[in-house]
Amino acid sequence: MKKPTKKSSPEGKRKPGLAGKLKQASHSRQPKYVLRLYISGSTSKSAQAVENIKRVCEQHLKNRYDLEVIDIYQQAHLARDEQIVAVPTLIKRLPPPLRRLIGDMSDLKKVLFGLDLKIRE
Repeated sequence: MKKPTKKSSPEGKRKPGLAGKLKQASHSRQPKYVLRLYISGSTSKSAQAVENIKRVCEQHLKNRYDLEVIDIYQQAHLARDEQIVAVPTLIKRLPPPLRRLIGDMSDLKKVLFGLDLKIRE
């Protein structure tokens, strides 16, 4: 049997630089948030919830969140699958535990508590 030859590609010889290590370290300490906001059409409460949660995400989760806004009138099957009974409803899928917040997301303390975030002062 022949021994497999080592591949001598430039990629195999490169060592991760400091930027790679910092990036990995920051991800382990600061998890990415996966959020879904269920709204009902273009009501004022829905618009307010979208505006409020976007502001919270930009201020407290900069570059480490995915926010999906779902209109239950356009995608009723998704609301049914998630058993949405009131809107607006925010579901935090990641990081665990799964959380549901109902309302227009205007109470910053409640939203941050629901997302397991500390209030910056």
